[in-house]
Amino acid sequence: MPRSIWKGAISFGLVTIPVKLYSATEEKDISFRQVHAEDGGRIKYKRVCELDGEEVPYGDIAKGYEMADGRMVVLDKEDMDQLPLATTKSVEVVQFVDSDEVDPAYFSKSYFLQADGPGVKPYVLLRDALTKSEQCAVVKVALRSREALALIRPKDGVLVMHTMLWPDELRDGSFAAPPDSVTVSDAEVTMAQSFIDALSGDFAPEDFTDSYREAVEALVQSKAEGVAPPEETEAPKEAEVVDLVAALRASVDAAKKRREAAAQAKTG
Repeated sequence: MPRSIWKGAISFGLVTIPVKLYSATEEKDISFRQVHAEDGGRIKYKRVCELDGEEVPYGDIAKGYEMADGRMVVLDKEDMDQLPLATTKSVEVVQFVDSDEVDPAYFSKSYFLQADGPGVKPYVLLRDALTKSEQCAVVKVALRSREALALIRPKDGVLVMHTMLWPDELRDGSFAAPPDSVTVSDAEVTMAQSFIDALSGDFAPEDFTDSYREAVEALVQSKAEGVAPPEETEAPKEAEVVDLVAALRASVDAAKKRREAAAQAKTG
């Protein structure tokens, strides 16, 4: 069982729900060390003060905020602990919304909420009420020295909390929009819809794997064993197609063949 990273309480009106917080995700990326290419020795970094040139112990490092005029304001742990935040040890429910009202671009990280001690019954109450009303709770919470908006929703019998970015942390993407002068024909849209239909289905995350990570792991294993690395799989060559409709028609045919091959592989 993973270790909880935070303990506090959900304020659900006048009801208090003691909870523990657990990370709901773990990245499976390949982890590399920086090493000297000639002998494989690890590269080490030292924390050195630019003023006196001396190495600084981790315990002597504080947070520094540089003002516009160049002055440095130093904040230590005691300063940060004294911040007047009501959300430091509580999750304050501020609103209830439909889940589809929240743009997924706001989501940052996901956590499991577990009832702590006497919080089991009020936890079940909030979970079941959210489920029956088909609502999610918008909350404010302080995690890792910063306050965040978050969304709490029931999933598989557990309350899951998704921390969210603040509105001013989302960039304006209007610059990426194509010019209004660029249009497509009805035939092109219809063929694009056919391609979408050919690949439509129920989302099954277990059907997808990280091919890059698998390839790197195979490469590392082969070098560790002193054998030749796996041969590179040659990607199928496709003829250049200028006509969008023709390109989409070929895409539909290829998608159907891939789906048929996948279905045959599953059945065996």
